[in-house]
Amino acid sequence: MTVKPPPISSKLPVFMHGADYNPDQWLHEPHILKEDLRLMKLADCNVMAVGIFSWSRLEPEEGRFTFEWLDEVLDSFAANGIYAWLATPSGARPAWMSAKYPEVLRVTANRQRNLHGRRHNHCFTSPVYREKVTIMNTKLAERYSKHPAVIGWHISNEYGGDCHCNFCQEAFRQWLRTKYQTLDALNHAWWSSFWSHTYTDWEQIESPSPIGETAVHGHNLDWRRFVTDQTVDFCKHEIAPLRAFHPELPVTTNMMYNFSGLDYRKFADILDVISWDAYPTWHNRPDSSDDAVAAWFAFNHDLFRSLQGKPFMLMESTPSLTNWQPISKLKRPGMHRLSSLQAVAHGSDSVQYFQWRKSRGSSEKFHGAVVDHVGHEHTRVFHDVASLGQTLSRITEVIGTTTPADAAILFDWDNWWAVKDAQGPRNQGIHYEDTVMQQYKALWELGVPTDIIGSGDDFSKYRLLIAPMAYLMRQETGEQIERFVANGGTFVATYWSGIVDENDLCHLGGFPGPLRKTLGIWAEEIEGLHDHDRNGIVLQPGNPLGLQGGFEVRELCELIHSEGAEVLAVYEDDFYAGRPALTVNSLGAGKAYYLAARVSDPQFYKLLYTELVKQGGIRRALDADLPEGVTAQLRTDGEHDYVFLMNFSGTEQEIALDDHSYTDVESGQAVPEQLRLPLYGVAMIKRKALT
Repeated sequence: MTVKPPPISSKLPVFMHGADYNPDQWLHEPHILKEDLRLMKLADCNVMAVGIFSWSRLEPEEGRFTFEWLDEVLDSFAANGIYAWLATPSGARPAWMSAKYPEVLRVTANRQRNLHGRRHNHCFTSPVYREKVTIMNTKLAERYSKHPAVIGWHISNEYGGDCHCNFCQEAFRQWLRTKYQTLDALNHAWWSSFWSHTYTDWEQIESPSPIGETAVHGHNLDWRRFVTDQTVDFCKHEIAPLRAFHPELPVTTNMMYNFSGLDYRKFADILDVISWDAYPTWHNRPDSSDDAVAAWFAFNHDLFRSLQGKPFMLMESTPSLTNWQPISKLKRPGMHRLSSLQAVAHGSDSVQYFQWRKSRGSSEKFHGAVVDHVGHEHTRVFHDVASLGQTLSRITEVIGTTTPADAAILFDWDNWWAVKDAQGPRNQGIHYEDTVMQQYKALWELGVPTDIIGSGDDFSKYRLLIAPMAYLMRQETGEQIERFVANGGTFVATYWSGIVDENDLCHLGGFPGPLRKTLGIWAEEIEGLHDHDRNGIVLQPGNPLGLQGGFEVRELCELIHSEGAEVLAVYEDDFYAGRPALTVNSLGAGKAYYLAARVSDPQFYKLLYTELVKQGGIRRALDADLPEGVTAQLRTDGEHDYVFLMNFSGTEQEIALDDHSYTDVESGQAVPEQLRLPLYGVAMIKRKALT
């Protein structure tokens, strides 16, 4: 039975709709606050993120705090039915702090201390910075934790980056001592005898640097893990004084898409709700289709939802365009609604923007905003935002519903790091993310709800588990996958999997290491192809998947031997023509598939996963044929299923629904069997929950 989680805030048990708001930039024009309140209500906005980067307004001089302006903002919010995620301002410190305490400024990998400026230009280890953050956060908590307008804490902003100062070097050494206990254990894990890099004293160890050590992959991997742990520890340090005053007030910190710098799974246990910032590059293809971008951001929505297995928050998006992407295209009519409801479809209980009102100066003065420089509501963008606000107010029943997924993709940050650091077989582009997306997009096209999970998660609740390029494979993870398959699961792995362990040491005894028994193959060699090289795979006649024909292969070809696995496809060309390229191994009650080459044709993946979904009884959001560029996503409360049909194809589409009875979530009216989706159209329909 599905248990519907409570709303993110009991104060605001509806969809949160709002933006980053920076009234501290407009204190010289006091009428702005009054006008903003009028416009917020006009746009059906009910929440703002306030106080991000406002440290210099809150503490203009050391020890002198000026909260009166924030009092007025929050009191005005409370009087007008607007709520606030109140931010801690640690994302950028004031100039007086940098001048008086230069130790708070970061030191780069080449051991040069930064000047004052930019964001997150501070050391997470610095005792002074931690002390100043504690003082600030304590004062905010004392003053505002019980304020009626405050519904939660927005911790800092987009954590990222690392520091290589002496404080961080010592913290790194202590982290290593705790992990390895002895230098012998560390030297073995790092294989430091290579190039005679053996350490004989802990003090000899420093962080990776372009003017020092970068070639020891275990060293690089541990540094990235340390940076995550140190950032998480700083985040916990920020949260502690806030929770001391009001432990029930939820905390979040906004994360970024395609960000490899921090292992976001480590944040899931210390936050009450996950939030992230999405900035798709819509309208970047000549054929007008946005399906590739949509699938990539659907993957990210699913990733952030999966971190806690419950609804998340879209903390930032742009209501129009960005000013920092290579090309800043305007959203075409309909795309704002479609892209915002895409987040909702994948589990978001909020739609929020950067920013509310455009800054007048500095680096983001041309970044999209709800209120443009013209300062009024008579703009296309404002109308789009207000219209979406009305839609969100009419679909409150979707709040808190969950996403039932039978399929999962294994995606670990340390695998991501290790793949990029491997030095082979294609240093000009290993394209790990492309491998992940080739599998994910096929499921997305089929409308298969999918979780994006880590190796520490429970695999047993899924029917289909996919491990794209699982280069770093722990022994225990391999054993868990073996049990998953033996118990009836369907497992799919690709080339360049099971190569190294958690220390980035190659598995001995044959690749794919801990997966060799499960997959029933031995991977002997892998060839990197030049961009102009081509090979192909040919499906074997009568294979159990019923697939036929041949498909082009690019970039990577792995030479494998069957050790009990059935060969489904073979290579077409080169000296390894006729060798296995796609296999399936039966183990216990389940099956394990191995794809040895990077097939370039998306149709191959759609055909493959169509059959695996059918044979495995994998749940789809809608049991119907979906036109190319149209996808379906599912949320449920156990009583009703909410199906979102979204058209990213670049043209009008029509879908023949399955034989269930549907009503429109927004209007309550019956939905016809033939459903028309206009260009950038989205339909939110519901049915009785399917068992």
